[in-house]
Amino acid sequence: NHRIVEWKPCATNGQVVAGGNEEGSEAHQLSYPRDVIVDKERDSLIICDRSNQRVVRLSRRNGTSREAIISNITCVGLTMDENGSLYVVNVGNNEVRRYRRGESQGTVVAGGNGRGKRLD
Repeated sequence: NHRIVEWKPCATNGQVVAGGNEEGSEAHQLSYPRDVIVDKERDSLIICDRSNQRVVRLSRRNGTSREAIISNITCVGLTMDENGSLYVVNVGNNEVRRYRRGESQGTVVAGGNGRGKRLD
């Protein structure tokens, strides 16, 4: 479906809040989004757009303000801690990276030593 749909409690229909414009790599399109989280502090959605190899921030205020905040990453999962640091699972490098606000490279906090079952 290449879209993110918001379902409000007791709603019978959802509302497309991201994507939905066919699969693609333009700013208004998604390609196999894998995860989405809400950044309450910035009132935005953060979307793991896997096949476009990017993490996108989408304003919830107007829905048109979009930016790729991380590029060249095969993202499959996201979470954010209480300090606002974003953690991104990068399946391409078998690692989890932490991105503090304002960072563009991030720091490997788990994995990064190739594929395997070891705890390193």
